Amino acid sequence: MNDGAVVTSFSDRHPEPSSILGEAIAGLTGMPKTLPSKYFYDARGSELFQRICALPEYYVTRTETALLGEIVGQAAEIIGPGASIIEYGTGSSEKIGILLSALERPTALVAVDISGSALRHAAEAMARDFPDLAVHAVCTDFTKAFKLPDLAGQGRRVVFFSGSSLGNFDHAQSVRFLANAARVVGPGGGMLIGIDLKKDEAVLNAAYDDAQGVTAEFNLNILRHLNRECDAAFDLDAFSHRAFYNKEAGRVEMHLVSLRAQTADLGGRSISFTRGETIHTENSYKYSVSEFQDLSRRAGLEPLHAWTDAENLFSVHYLSVVV
Repeated sequence: MNDGAVVTSFSDRHPEPSSILGEAIAGLTGMPKTLPSKYFYDARGSELFQRICALPEYYVTRTETALLGEIVGQAAEIIGPGASIIEYGTGSSEKIGILLSALERPTALVAVDISGSALRHAAEAMARDFPDLAVHAVCTDFTKAFKLPDLAGQGRRVVFFSGSSLGNFDHAQSVRFLANAARVVGPGGGMLIGIDLKKDEAVLNAAYDDAQGVTAEFNLNILRHLNRECDAAFDLDAFSHRAFYNKEAGRVEMHLVSLRAQTADLGGRSISFTRGETIHTENSYKYSVSEFQDLSRRAGLEPLHAWTDAENLFSVHYLSVVV
């Protein structure tokens, strides 16, 4: 590890290329065509997402970070001493650093992400910043069941899931995801989660279609990822980015639009597109506080506290696993 950073363990359970290929073929041979948004996040995608987080239109990261700084003392009191924190979707170290700095004698951090390179970098940063903390890294698809490393201590286990990433799942998927998280932390465990709120449509549309085109590049990166991992042959210049708020469904949708009639090779399969046909690459569902609390109860989690910023753009929730 670099600069004296010691990561306690690194477990690489990254999906095999055959698994990625199977999911991609299933999505692109369906009607309408879809791709799982988790495959945005190779090394390049993770770097692009960090750039998105700094864009003026993308209020999510700066609003959540500021809100977390305001309420983290209350959250730490609820979580209690000696906790083990399991961070889903490890990104930059700023938000998890805010939480760890506020906790009383945290025992361990388990950083979980599908991008191995981004995960190593983040885990090493945490090991440097918190040398007394056991830092474990697990490279895996956290939307599915996975085994935690052995964790010492008897403190509460808490999943930390920031960035409103739960919005990528539909309501049924969200319930399953939250139920899986509850099983990971066990009875008495908890979850600290960021959830984007419903708001003005113009604000949402700008956040997912920025003037600099970084989000468009991020969206196209899913095809670049498939070209590399699955020996595919998508022409990135033949697709464009489209994002909009679907008010009826309560979500922002991202699509890739085929600019012409074309055929692309994917693992030996020919995938045909008509001009104007789209690949639905991501949803980002928005909630009211009460809507999300109702959703979490369906997953066996009890909402204990909800915090919102002054402009009512974003919310952070603490959920407890029902014993």
